[in-house]
Amino acid sequence: MNAMLINYASLAAAIVFEVIGTTFLQKSEQFSRLVPTGAMVFFYVVSFYLLSQALKGLPLGVAYAMWSGLGIVLTAIVGIVVFKQSLDNPALAGMGLIIAGVVVMNAFSSSVSH
Repeated sequence: MNAMLINYASLAAAIVFEVIGTTFLQKSEQFSRLVPTGAMVFFYVVSFYLLSQALKGLPLGVAYAMWSGLGIVLTAIVGIVVFKQSLDNPALAGMGLIIAGVVVMNAFSSSVSH
């Protein structure tokens, strides 16, 4: 399998595990609930492991920008869907800019291997 594909798959999985971990962070109620706290730790550890695997072939700044940026957007979606939170227009615009930044970085940056 293509090494770059494996790196991006590791990064995508790291993002998903980070979002799940953050969801359990909310459910842990400030670490007062044992099972959600344990799940949060598990998902964060797996996320960081997968991020480290992605760094074998992706530059740190690019991988971290994608991991954190897409994690922010997906976590906000979880907040809306699962926790019934709402976002105002400036928050939505900011997240749109994050997505645009990831697209620009991947489409046009010479720092990212294509």
